[in-house]
Amino acid sequence: MYSFDIAAGSKAELYRDLHAALDALTAGESDAVANMANAASLIWQVLPDLNWAGFYRNVGGELVLGPFQGKAACIRIPFGKGVCGTAAATRATQLVADVHAFPGHIACDAASSAELVVPVIHGDALVGVLDLDSPTANRFDAEDAAGCEALIRLLAPRIAG
Repeated sequence: MYSFDIAAGSKAELYRDLHAALDALTAGESDAVANMANAASLIWQVLPDLNWAGFYRNVGGELVLGPFQGKAACIRIPFGKGVCGTAAATRATQLVADVHAFPGHIACDAASSAELVVPVIHGDALVGVLDLDSPTANRFDAEDAAGCEALIRLLAPRIAG
């Protein structure tokens, strides 16, 4: 059983402590699925106002559902489709204040209003994406994007398989 002391202060403190906890949780573990599962669980528990947190893996040039927390989700997403597919195709973080205004948004959960998707890149390879959904529009900001990008830089070599 793991127990982490995550600051409830500023967003910077929250991401600093989340980073340290994720490092401790995944250090020395070589199994990609185990590390994604624990990362999704930790993020789900620590970040407020989420209704989905998890990974889509790059399998043969399409995104395939990986470990997550939340409601059952879309299983396959083509590159370039929806927020996750756009993040995979562009290899750029997608910060979407209102998913209903995003062209081609894939609604796996109708309750989702905002989304943050960070590509997981190791070396030159796209491993997959981290996908966070919130029922609150404008839930994510640049600080969330930077915090999650730092988490993914730590995690990428530990889930590259």
